[in-house]
Amino acid sequence: MFLSFILFSLNRRKMNLKSERRGIHVDQSELLCKKGCGYYGNPAWQGFCSKCWREEYHKARQKQIQEDWELAERLQREEEEAYASSQSTQGAQSLTFSKFEEKKTNEKTRKVTTVKKFFTASSRTGAKKAEIQEAKAPSPSINRQASIETDRVSKEFIEFLKTYHKPGQDIYKQCKLFLDTMNHKRDLSIEEQSECAQDFYQNVAEKLQTRWKVPPEKVEKAMDQIEKYIMTRQYKYVFCPETTDDEKKDLAVQKRIRALHWVTPQMLCVPVNEEIPEVSDMVVKAITDIIEMDSKRVPRDKLACITKCSKHIFNAIKITKNEPASADDFLPTLIYIVLKGNPPRLQSNIQYITRFCNPSRLMTGEDGYYFTNLCCAVAFIEKLDAQSLNLSQEDFDRFMTGQTSPKKQESDSFSPDVCLGVKQMYKNLDLLSQLNERQERIVSEAKKLEKDLIDWTDGITKEVQDIVEKYPLEIKPKNQALAAIDSENVENDKLPPPLQPQVYAG
Repeated sequence: MFLSFILFSLNRRKMNLKSERRGIHVDQSELLCKKGCGYYGNPAWQGFCSKCWREEYHKARQKQIQEDWELAERLQREEEEAYASSQSTQGAQSLTFSKFEEKKTNEKTRKVTTVKKFFTASSRTGAKKAEIQEAKAPSPSINRQASIETDRVSKEFIEFLKTYHKPGQDIYKQCKLFLDTMNHKRDLSIEEQSECAQDFYQNVAEKLQTRWKVPPEKVEKAMDQIEKYIMTRQYKYVFCPETTDDEKKDLAVQKRIRALHWVTPQMLCVPVNEEIPEVSDMVVKAITDIIEMDSKRVPRDKLACITKCSKHIFNAIKITKNEPASADDFLPTLIYIVLKGNPPRLQSNIQYITRFCNPSRLMTGEDGYYFTNLCCAVAFIEKLDAQSLNLSQEDFDRFMTGQTSPKKQESDSFSPDVCLGVKQMYKNLDLLSQLNERQERIVSEAKKLEKDLIDWTDGITKEVQDIVEKYPLEIKPKNQALAAIDSENVENDKLPPPLQPQVYAG
């Protein structure tokens, strides 16, 4: 019995140790596409990769078109049945009224037929031809004065295509046609513009491989240059457009990160020691790279910033632990870097990369892996709670409202190599914490004094009331005033006369 009790205690202790283990652990399988194709997924695509997401999107779109087509057919049948019933019941009416009904029915039938044609393949093909014809017309926006960067990118793109000879000319024509078409599709939603861009990438890549027989390594370089040329021109139209809620999401994430400024590396189990000068430099470089992402205009350049930031993180972990970093070490550190850097327009940059980056980069390779981890880090920050940091709900609420902050390191415990600015920052935080405690104490004492004054006033009032009740005040009638000596005393006429002086002879 005693032995079983000891075994039970040991098992319970192991369970408690496991439950107390903190940190963010993401399995490699959780980053892959939900459909099991082997590529990396993305939270913006509901866990699918770009290829599977487009397939699901097309299925949903075809289903919606089919439902609309069935609705149009049902409306037509109802109109025909209504017309037939009206003809059978109104056969005896005048010729003028019959012509009016016939004209009305013909007009309704024409409207229904127009709706049906809208959902047929022929009408869609005709619409595409019309769009291509319109795209061939010169666009005033294309002929505008290009900026210095746009002009430079255009020259680089032309010089690059010269090495491809005949395929280069065709690629340039395709890109110009695509830009003209996109300028005529400004009214489309950002998702539809993204679909057009992804279709263009796929078509050009297939032509490079099949029609022009370009080697795979050259295809990748060509697609990078095509993406750079197109998105440099389209950047101001498709990055954080007003028709989306990207800006609202940016402000929400920025506000959330500011509220989480108190989160320490220990709470996230970050295996990085910033007291080591080399590690501190790597952390600064990682923050700089993730902030620099917003200054880039091409999705590939933004991905390159994420990749450089991630490599600095891996180096910082490697120097701290003296061993290669694992995926379980990387994600918490990336979350800490994002919290510490608070990159501008984070959600807009993520959405821009998701919508207009070459899908082959997001589906495979280190760029896709690091980008997927960044999306996971942002999703974790948005849902961060007390349980994630192994804190009580009361402490988490007090930290979030700014009532208190976790205990910081004392200035004496710093290494002599630590930057003076960091030491001064912790001193200021300690001073602010002390001032906050002092302010809370003053407010508490003031409330106590106010309560004492109220109690003293109530006590004095009660004592006065008790005295008044014990010794009630009686008001007696006013006494009559005494008559003056010289006044005529009418009421005393019956008194004996005053003594008169008498004279005695003598």
